[in-house]
Amino acid sequence: MEKTPFKVHAFVCTNDRHGSSKSCADGDSQRIKDELKRALKQAHLWGTLARVSTSGCLGNCAHGPNVYIYPQMQMFTGCTVDDVPEILAAIERNLE
Repeated sequence: MEKTPFKVHAFVCTNDRHGSSKSCADGDSQRIKDELKRALKQAHLWGTLARVSTSGCLGNCAHGPNVYIYPQMQMFTGCTVDDVPEILAAIERNLE
């Protein structure tokens, strides 16, 4: 088994319960993931130091969309696309 080459890995929950109860997809979490990935690429961090992946339920759907930064164990809840710069800044701080 090899260690991950990434210093920071952000997981964005895109779980969709299709209206049966609140889920992160209700808050446009896929767009949040796409914008965070774009921002990491623009900052030249994507694929070298940081990564963004789709996640299933992170257990906090009532407060979603949720983004979890690993291994730093930081959770952002109630995220919108407008929060991407703040999440990117947190990722960058964890790379220092």
